[in-house]
Amino acid sequence: MGIFGGNKEKGKLVLVFDVGSSSVGGALFWAQESGIPKIVFAIREPIILQKTLDIDKFLSSTMKSLEVVVGKIYKAGMGKPEAIFCVLSSPWHVSQTRVIQLEKNTPFVFTAKLADSLIQKEITLFKEEYLAKYADIQSPVKLIEFKNIKTMLNGYESANPLNQKAKELEMTIFIGVSPEHVFKKIEETIRKCFHFEDITFSSFTLASFAVARDMYTHSQDFLLIDVGGEVTDIAMVKKNTLRESISFPFGCNFITRRIASSLHSSLNEAKSLVSLFRDGHTEESFMKKLNPVIDKLKMEWLLKFQESLSNLSKDISVPATIYLVADKDLADFFSAVIKTEQFNQYTLTESKFEVIFLGAEVFLGLAVFKENIIRDPGLIIDSIYINRFLINPVYHAKRGEARRI
Repeated sequence: MGIFGGNKEKGKLVLVFDVGSSSVGGALFWAQESGIPKIVFAIREPIILQKTLDIDKFLSSTMKSLEVVVGKIYKAGMGKPEAIFCVLSSPWHVSQTRVIQLEKNTPFVFTAKLADSLIQKEITLFKEEYLAKYADIQSPVKLIEFKNIKTMLNGYESANPLNQKAKELEMTIFIGVSPEHVFKKIEETIRKCFHFEDITFSSFTLASFAVARDMYTHSQDFLLIDVGGEVTDIAMVKKNTLRESISFPFGCNFITRRIASSLHSSLNEAKSLVSLFRDGHTEESFMKKLNPVIDKLKMEWLLKFQESLSNLSKDISVPATIYLVADKDLADFFSAVIKTEQFNQYTLTESKFEVIFLGAEVFLGLAVFKENIIRDPGLIIDSIYINRFLINPVYHAKRGEARRI
Protein backbone atom coordinates (compact mmCIF):
# COMPACT_ATOMS: atom_id res chain seq x y z
CA MET A 1 0.00 0.00 0.00
CA GLY A 2 1.24 3.52 -0.77
CA ILE A 3 1.17 6.30 1.74
CA PHE A 4 -1.30 8.46 -0.21
CA GLY A 5 -4.64 6.68 0.00
CA GLY A 6 -3.25 3.38 -1.19
CA ASN A 7 -1.78 4.65 -4.47
CA LYS A 8 1.67 3.22 -5.04
CA GLU A 9 4.32 5.93 -5.19
CA LYS A 10 7.00 5.93 -7.84
CA GLY A 11 10.57 5.76 -6.63
CA LYS A 12 12.26 4.52 -3.49
CA LEU A 13 11.22 5.35 0.08
CA VAL A 14 14.30 6.78 1.84
CA LEU A 15 14.92 7.78 5.44
CA VAL A 16 17.46 10.48 6.28
CA PHE A 17 18.68 11.71 9.64
CA ASP A 18 20.34 15.11 9.97
CA VAL A 19 22.63 15.24 13.03
CA GLY A 20 23.74 18.76 13.87
CA SER A 21 25.09 20.57 16.92
CA SER A 22 21.86 22.31 17.97
CA SER A 23 19.24 19.83 16.80
CA VAL A 24 18.58 16.50 15.10
CA GLY A 25 16.23 16.18 12.15
CA GLY A 26 14.67 13.28 10.32
CA ALA A 27 12.70 12.92 7.10
CA LEU A 28 11.06 10.27 4.96
CA PHE A 29 11.01 11.00 1.25
CA TRP A 30 10.38 9.31 -2.06
CA ALA A 31 13.53 9.45 -4.20
CA GLN A 32 12.41 9.99 -7.78
CA GLU A 33 14.10 9.71 -11.17
CA SER A 34 13.38 13.39 -11.78
CA GLY A 35 15.85 14.23 -9.02
CA ILE A 36 13.07 15.99 -7.09
CA PRO A 37 12.44 14.29 -3.72
CA LYS A 38 8.90 14.04 -2.39
CA ILE A 39 9.13 14.65 1.36
CA VAL A 40 6.29 12.97 3.21
CA PHE A 41 7.39 13.25 6.83
CA ALA A 42 9.78 15.65 8.57
CA ILE A 43 10.64 16.37 12.17
CA ARG A 44 13.33 18.22 14.12
CA GLU A 45 14.21 17.83 17.80
CA PRO A 46 16.41 20.37 19.65
CA ILE A 47 19.48 19.26 21.58
CA ILE A 48 19.39 20.44 25.20
CA LEU A 49 21.71 23.43 25.55
CA GLN A 50 24.39 23.06 28.23
CA LYS A 51 25.66 26.02 30.23
CA THR A 52 29.21 24.77 29.74
CA LEU A 53 29.97 22.50 26.81
CA ASP A 54 31.07 19.03 27.91
CA ILE A 55 31.68 16.76 24.93
CA ASP A 56 30.49 13.56 26.63
CA LYS A 57 27.27 15.16 27.89
CA PHE A 58 26.85 16.83 24.51
CA LEU A 59 27.08 13.49 22.72
CA SER A 60 24.63 11.93 25.18
CA SER A 61 22.11 14.78 24.66
CA THR A 62 22.50 14.48 20.90
CA MET A 63 21.77 10.74 21.01
CA LYS A 64 18.67 11.39 23.16
CA SER A 65 17.37 13.83 20.53
CA LEU A 66 18.17 11.33 17.77
CA GLU A 67 16.32 8.64 19.71
CA VAL A 68 13.22 10.88 19.90
CA VAL A 69 13.35 11.53 16.14
CA VAL A 70 13.87 7.83 15.32
CA GLY A 71 10.95 6.84 17.56
CA LYS A 72 8.52 9.39 16.12
CA ILE A 73 9.32 8.41 12.54
CA TYR A 74 8.93 4.73 13.40
CA LYS A 75 5.58 5.32 15.17
CA ALA A 76 4.29 7.32 12.19
CA GLY A 77 4.01 3.96 10.40
CA MET A 78 4.54 5.32 6.91
CA GLY A 79 6.19 2.24 5.48
CA LYS A 80 9.56 0.54 5.58
CA PRO A 81 12.35 2.62 4.03
CA GLU A 82 14.50 0.96 1.39
CA ALA A 83 17.59 2.94 2.39
CA ILE A 84 18.78 4.93 5.41
CA PHE A 85 21.19 7.85 5.32
CA CYS A 86 22.73 9.93 8.07
CA VAL A 87 24.11 13.39 7.29
CA LEU A 88 26.53 14.78 9.87
CA SER A 89 27.40 18.39 10.61
CA SER A 90 30.33 19.60 12.69
CA PRO A 91 31.57 18.59 15.20
CA TRP A 92 30.44 15.03 14.45
CA HIS A 93 32.67 14.80 11.39
CA VAL A 94 35.84 16.37 10.06
CA SER A 95 36.26 16.71 6.31
CA GLN A 96 38.86 18.12 3.96
CA THR A 97 39.51 18.61 0.28
CA ARG A 98 42.96 17.26 -0.62
CA VAL A 99 45.00 17.36 -3.82
CA ILE A 100 47.06 14.36 -4.91
CA GLN A 101 49.84 15.10 -7.40
CA LEU A 102 52.08 12.74 -9.32
CA GLU A 103 54.66 13.73 -11.92
CA LYS A 104 57.11 11.53 -13.86
CA ASN A 105 59.66 12.14 -16.58
CA THR A 106 58.19 9.43 -18.80
CA PRO A 107 54.50 8.80 -19.57
CA PHE A 108 52.61 6.42 -17.29
CA VAL A 109 49.14 4.85 -17.57
CA PHE A 110 46.55 6.06 -15.08
CA THR A 111 44.97 2.80 -13.91
CA ALA A 112 42.36 1.98 -11.28
CA LYS A 113 45.09 0.25 -9.26
CA LEU A 114 47.30 3.37 -9.31
CA ALA A 115 44.36 5.60 -8.36
CA ASP A 116 43.36 3.34 -5.47
CA SER A 117 46.94 3.21 -4.18
CA LEU A 118 47.30 7.00 -4.19
CA ILE A 119 43.87 7.54 -2.62
CA GLN A 120 44.40 4.99 0.17
CA LYS A 121 47.75 6.62 1.00
CA GLU A 122 46.06 10.03 1.21
CA ILE A 123 43.22 8.70 3.40
CA THR A 124 45.75 7.13 5.80
CA LEU A 125 47.66 10.41 5.95
CA PHE A 126 44.47 12.36 6.66
CA LYS A 127 43.50 9.99 9.48
CA GLU A 128 46.97 10.34 11.02
CA GLU A 129 46.73 14.14 10.87
CA TYR A 130 43.26 13.99 12.44
CA LEU A 131 44.44 11.80 15.33
CA ALA A 132 47.42 14.09 15.93
CA LYS A 133 45.18 17.19 16.01
CA TYR A 134 42.42 15.64 18.16
CA ALA A 135 44.57 13.50 20.42
CA ASP A 136 42.21 14.06 23.38
CA ILE A 137 39.35 12.20 21.67
CA GLN A 138 40.92 8.81 22.45
CA SER A 139 38.98 7.08 19.68
CA PRO A 140 39.93 5.64 16.30
CA VAL A 141 38.34 7.33 13.30
CA LYS A 142 36.20 5.86 10.57
CA LEU A 143 36.02 6.98 6.95
CA ILE A 144 32.42 8.03 6.30
CA GLU A 145 32.80 9.71 2.93
CA PHE A 146 35.09 9.83 -0.07
CA LYS A 147 34.45 11.61 -3.37
CA ASN A 148 36.71 12.14 -6.35
CA ILE A 149 35.90 15.74 -7.24
CA LYS A 150 38.22 16.25 -10.21
CA THR A 151 40.99 14.43 -12.10
CA MET A 152 43.46 16.29 -14.32
CA LEU A 153 45.97 14.73 -16.73
CA ASN A 154 48.78 16.93 -18.10
CA GLY A 155 46.99 20.01 -16.78
CA TYR A 156 43.60 19.26 -18.35
CA GLU A 157 40.50 17.99 -16.57
CA SER A 158 39.51 14.53 -17.77
CA ALA A 159 36.01 13.04 -17.43
CA ASN A 160 37.33 9.56 -18.30
CA PRO A 161 40.95 9.42 -17.14
CA LEU A 162 41.30 5.66 -16.61
CA ASN A 163 43.81 3.91 -18.87
CA GLN A 164 44.99 7.23 -20.32
CA LYS A 165 48.70 8.10 -20.59
CA ALA A 166 50.15 11.15 -18.88
CA LYS A 167 53.28 12.62 -17.33
CA GLU A 168 51.36 14.72 -14.79
CA LEU A 169 48.41 13.68 -12.63
CA GLU A 170 46.35 15.78 -10.22
CA MET A 171 43.35 14.40 -8.30
CA THR A 172 41.17 16.58 -6.10
CA ILE A 173 39.41 14.41 -3.54
CA PHE A 174 37.06 15.04 -0.61
CA ILE A 175 37.50 12.96 2.54
CA GLY A 176 35.25 12.87 5.61
CA VAL A 177 35.92 11.00 8.85
CA SER A 178 34.08 10.59 12.13
CA PRO A 179 35.18 9.30 15.55
CA GLU A 180 34.31 5.62 15.60
CA HIS A 181 32.50 5.80 18.95
CA VAL A 182 30.21 8.55 17.60
CA PHE A 183 29.56 6.55 14.45
CA LYS A 184 28.66 3.43 16.46
CA LYS A 185 26.34 5.29 18.87
CA ILE A 186 24.40 6.77 15.96
CA GLU A 187 24.04 3.36 14.31
CA GLU A 188 22.92 1.75 17.59
CA THR A 189 20.32 4.47 18.17
CA ILE A 190 18.85 4.16 14.67
CA ARG A 191 18.81 0.36 14.83
CA LYS A 192 16.63 0.37 17.95
CA CYS A 193 13.72 0.86 15.56
CA PHE A 194 15.10 0.36 12.05
CA HIS A 195 17.07 -2.88 11.77
CA PHE A 196 19.25 -1.93 8.81
CA GLU A 197 22.66 -3.48 8.31
CA ASP A 198 23.89 -0.68 6.04
CA ILE A 199 23.42 2.95 7.01
CA THR A 200 25.15 5.38 4.66
CA PHE A 201 26.89 8.36 6.24
CA SER A 202 27.68 11.66 4.59
CA SER A 203 28.66 15.22 5.55
CA PHE A 204 26.47 18.30 5.36
CA THR A 205 29.47 20.12 3.89
CA LEU A 206 29.41 18.06 0.69
CA ALA A 207 25.61 17.90 0.54
CA SER A 208 25.15 21.67 0.80
CA PHE A 209 28.00 22.33 -1.66
CA ALA A 210 26.52 20.04 -4.33
CA VAL A 211 23.01 21.48 -3.95
CA ALA A 212 24.12 25.15 -3.87
CA ARG A 213 26.37 24.65 -6.91
CA ASP A 214 23.54 23.14 -8.93
CA MET A 215 21.01 25.77 -7.82
CA TYR A 216 23.17 28.78 -8.65
CA THR A 217 24.93 27.78 -11.87
CA HIS A 218 25.85 31.41 -12.64
CA SER A 219 28.13 31.52 -9.60
CA GLN A 220 31.22 29.33 -9.95
CA ASP A 221 33.06 30.96 -7.04
CA PHE A 222 31.37 31.24 -3.65
CA LEU A 223 31.64 30.74 0.08
CA LEU A 224 29.33 28.33 1.85
CA ILE A 225 28.84 29.21 5.53
CA ASP A 226 27.01 26.91 7.92
CA VAL A 227 26.44 28.43 11.35
CA GLY A 228 25.51 25.49 13.58
CA GLY A 229 24.80 25.39 17.28
CA GLU A 230 28.41 24.96 18.42
CA VAL A 231 30.49 25.36 15.25
CA THR A 232 30.66 27.59 12.18
CA ASP A 233 31.87 25.84 9.02
CA ILE A 234 33.21 27.74 6.02
CA ALA A 235 33.78 26.10 2.64
CA MET A 236 35.38 27.92 -0.30
CA VAL A 237 34.39 27.00 -3.83
CA LYS A 238 36.42 28.09 -6.85
CA LYS A 239 35.43 27.21 -10.43
CA ASN A 240 32.70 24.92 -9.09
CA THR A 241 35.28 22.92 -7.13
CA LEU A 242 35.18 22.57 -3.35
CA ARG A 243 38.69 23.84 -2.67
CA GLU A 244 39.03 24.14 1.09
CA SER A 245 37.03 24.16 4.31
CA ILE A 246 37.66 25.38 7.84
CA SER A 247 35.74 25.58 11.13
CA PHE A 248 35.76 27.65 14.31
CA PRO A 249 33.92 26.89 17.58
CA PHE A 250 31.54 29.87 17.61
CA GLY A 251 27.97 28.96 16.61
CA CYS A 252 24.51 30.14 17.57
CA ASN A 253 24.77 28.72 21.08
CA PHE A 254 27.73 30.89 21.95
CA ILE A 255 25.43 33.94 21.69
CA THR A 256 22.96 32.48 24.20
CA ARG A 257 25.71 31.41 26.61
CA ARG A 258 27.48 34.79 26.52
CA ILE A 259 24.25 36.74 27.10
CA ALA A 260 23.34 34.45 30.02
CA SER A 261 26.80 34.89 31.51
CA SER A 262 27.00 38.67 30.98
CA LEU A 263 23.51 39.40 32.31
CA HIS A 264 23.54 36.68 35.00
CA SER A 265 20.43 35.06 33.57
CA SER A 266 19.41 31.47 32.83
CA LEU A 267 19.90 29.98 29.36
CA ASN A 268 16.13 30.04 28.77
CA GLU A 269 15.97 33.72 29.74
CA ALA A 270 18.89 34.42 27.42
CA LYS A 271 17.08 32.68 24.55
CA SER A 272 14.01 34.85 25.18
CA LEU A 273 16.17 37.97 25.19
CA VAL A 274 17.68 37.01 21.83
CA SER A 275 14.15 36.63 20.39
CA LEU A 276 13.01 39.97 21.84
CA PHE A 277 16.13 41.71 20.55
CA ARG A 278 15.67 40.21 17.09
CA ASP A 279 12.04 41.32 16.91
CA GLY A 280 12.78 44.77 18.35
CA HIS A 281 10.55 44.24 21.39
CA THR A 282 13.16 44.83 24.10
CA GLU A 283 12.46 47.74 26.46
CA GLU A 284 14.68 50.76 25.95
CA SER A 285 16.07 50.61 29.48
CA PHE A 286 17.10 47.00 29.02
CA MET A 287 18.51 47.65 25.55
CA LYS A 288 21.18 49.82 27.20
CA LYS A 289 22.42 46.72 29.02
CA LEU A 290 21.96 44.33 26.10
CA ASN A 291 23.46 46.41 23.26
CA PRO A 292 27.06 46.40 24.57
CA VAL A 293 26.84 42.62 25.03
CA ILE A 294 25.51 42.11 21.48
CA ASP A 295 28.17 44.43 20.03
CA LYS A 296 30.91 42.46 21.79
CA LEU A 297 29.45 39.16 20.52
CA LYS A 298 29.41 40.47 16.97
CA MET A 299 33.04 41.51 17.21
CA GLU A 300 34.14 38.17 18.73
CA TRP A 301 32.41 36.18 16.00
CA LEU A 302 33.70 38.54 13.31
CA LEU A 303 37.30 38.25 14.45
CA LYS A 304 37.13 34.45 14.40
CA PHE A 305 35.53 34.65 10.97
CA GLN A 306 38.26 36.94 9.66
CA GLU A 307 40.97 34.71 11.08
CA SER A 308 39.40 31.62 9.50
CA LEU A 309 39.07 33.26 6.09
CA SER A 310 42.67 34.45 6.27
CA ASN A 311 43.81 30.86 6.88
CA LEU A 312 41.46 29.57 4.21
CA SER A 313 42.21 31.97 1.37
CA LYS A 314 46.01 32.27 1.70
CA ASP A 315 47.13 34.08 -1.46
CA ILE A 316 43.86 33.96 -3.41
CA SER A 317 40.89 36.28 -3.26
CA VAL A 318 37.79 35.44 -1.28
CA PRO A 319 34.59 35.01 -3.34
CA ALA A 320 32.04 37.78 -2.85
CA THR A 321 28.99 35.51 -3.05
CA ILE A 322 28.07 33.81 0.21
CA TYR A 323 25.42 31.14 0.71
CA LEU A 324 24.43 31.08 4.36
CA VAL A 325 22.92 28.19 6.31
CA ALA A 326 21.81 29.22 9.79
CA ASP A 327 18.93 29.17 12.23
CA LYS A 328 16.22 31.28 10.60
CA ASP A 329 15.91 33.42 13.74
CA LEU A 330 19.59 34.42 13.58
CA ALA A 331 20.15 34.53 9.81
CA ASP A 332 19.78 38.33 9.68
CA PHE A 333 22.16 38.73 12.62
CA PHE A 334 24.99 36.79 10.97
CA SER A 335 24.27 38.25 7.54
CA ALA A 336 24.60 41.78 8.94
CA VAL A 337 27.86 40.93 10.73
CA ILE A 338 29.37 39.51 7.55
CA LYS A 339 28.45 42.60 5.56
CA THR A 340 30.01 45.11 7.96
CA GLU A 341 32.71 47.39 6.62
CA GLN A 342 35.00 46.29 9.45
CA PHE A 343 35.14 42.86 7.80
CA ASN A 344 35.81 44.15 4.29
CA GLN A 345 38.72 46.32 5.44
CA TYR A 346 40.80 43.34 6.48
CA THR A 347 39.89 40.72 3.92
CA LEU A 348 40.80 40.45 0.24
CA THR A 349 37.44 40.15 -1.45
CA GLU A 350 36.45 40.23 -5.11
CA SER A 351 33.72 42.84 -4.42
CA LYS A 352 31.11 43.71 -1.81
CA PHE A 353 29.65 40.64 -0.13
CA GLU A 354 26.30 39.34 -1.30
CA VAL A 355 24.78 37.05 1.35
CA ILE A 356 22.05 34.65 0.23
CA PHE A 357 20.24 32.85 3.03
CA LEU A 358 19.42 29.25 2.12
CA GLY A 359 15.98 29.23 3.72
CA ALA A 360 13.20 26.86 2.73
CA GLU A 361 11.78 29.32 0.18
CA VAL A 362 14.84 29.16 -2.12
CA PHE A 363 14.24 25.44 -2.78
CA LEU A 364 10.85 26.01 -4.43
CA GLY A 365 10.45 23.41 -7.17
CA LEU A 366 13.52 21.41 -6.12
CA ALA A 367 11.54 19.35 -3.60
CA VAL A 368 7.83 18.64 -3.19
CA PHE A 369 5.96 17.96 0.03
CA LYS A 370 3.02 16.08 1.37
CA GLU A 371 0.42 18.39 2.90
CA ASN A 372 1.29 20.04 6.25
CA ILE A 373 4.92 18.87 6.21
CA ILE A 374 7.42 21.29 7.77
CA ARG A 375 9.81 22.94 5.32
CA ASP A 376 13.14 22.29 7.01
CA PRO A 377 16.08 23.69 4.96
CA GLY A 378 18.62 21.17 6.28
CA LEU A 379 16.41 18.18 5.53
CA ILE A 380 15.53 19.61 2.12
CA ILE A 381 19.22 19.94 1.23
CA ASP A 382 19.91 16.40 2.48
CA SER A 383 17.00 14.95 0.50
CA ILE A 384 17.93 16.70 -2.76
CA TYR A 385 21.57 15.63 -2.43
CA ILE A 386 20.74 12.00 -1.63
CA ASN A 387 18.15 11.78 -4.39
CA ARG A 388 20.40 13.22 -7.09
CA PHE A 389 23.84 11.92 -6.21
CA LEU A 390 23.53 8.88 -3.96
CA ILE A 391 20.23 7.17 -4.86
CA ASN A 392 20.02 8.25 -8.49
CA PRO A 393 23.54 9.10 -9.73
CA VAL A 394 22.43 8.97 -13.37
CA TYR A 395 20.02 11.87 -12.80
CA HIS A 396 22.24 14.46 -14.43
CA ALA A 397 23.35 12.10 -17.19
CA LYS A 398 19.71 11.63 -18.20
CA ARG A 399 19.44 15.40 -18.49
CA GLY A 400 22.57 15.49 -20.63
CA GLU A 401 24.64 17.12 -17.89
CA ALA A 402 26.79 14.20 -16.67
CA ARG A 403 27.51 16.14 -13.46
CA ARG A 404 29.89 14.83 -10.81
CA ILE A 405 30.14 15.96 -7.26
